[in-house]
Amino acid sequence: MDDTEQPLAYTIGDQPFLGLTIYLDSRPLIPRPETEWWTEQLLREGDTFPTRNVGHRKSHMKFLDLCAGSGAIGCAALAKFPNAQVYFGEIDPAHEATILKNIRENNLDESRAHVCIGDLFDPLPAEMKFDVIAANPPYVPCGRDLPASVTNYEPPLALYAGADGLDIIRRIAISVRCHLTESGVVWLECDSEHAETAQGLFASQNFTAELRADQYGQPRVIIARPI
Repeated sequence: MDDTEQPLAYTIGDQPFLGLTIYLDSRPLIPRPETEWWTEQLLREGDTFPTRNVGHRKSHMKFLDLCAGSGAIGCAALAKFPNAQVYFGEIDPAHEATILKNIRENNLDESRAHVCIGDLFDPLPAEMKFDVIAANPPYVPCGRDLPASVTNYEPPLALYAGADGLDIIRRIAISVRCHLTESGVVWLECDSEHAETAQGLFASQNFTAELRADQYGQPRVIIARPI
């Protein structure tokens, strides 16, 4: 393996993300500019996200960073939404310590953060529903050629998702409804070459599914709401 191919973020040990320093100690997927771009859009639209009255008290937003990796998206939500309860769902237990480090080193409120290790929704409380679910799941088709700096260093578990790259997105589209509030929303990053198919997966599950282009003009994020 040629060390000169190692991504700079791994060499330095961290990556900036919306004003935060995201540490990469466990070598999670490096947060991409496209992800930072749509996360910023999500946060800007945060004033439209619901808070709910439960009995005589207000129930503040519940936010899930699904397929969290480094936890960059969830950390940005913790910083932006001071009353939100933020959950981090991540399959690889190696990244738990990294997520916690990113919360602590950015002086975020750890009492509002909950790291749940397991496959997609499995480790989350069965009865819990979220107002916002943000996900950057694996979506690269297994046969696609990627730069050596990616294939030699970044985790395959965070990259590849079957022959068409949609294996994980299919599972999310099928199961996400029971984890959303009635007025909840999903923001999900997808592969630009299969974006319309991914959009259709949500539409087939009775969601309205907007497909939004990234800063480079490529279809990149699905914004889905239950009908």
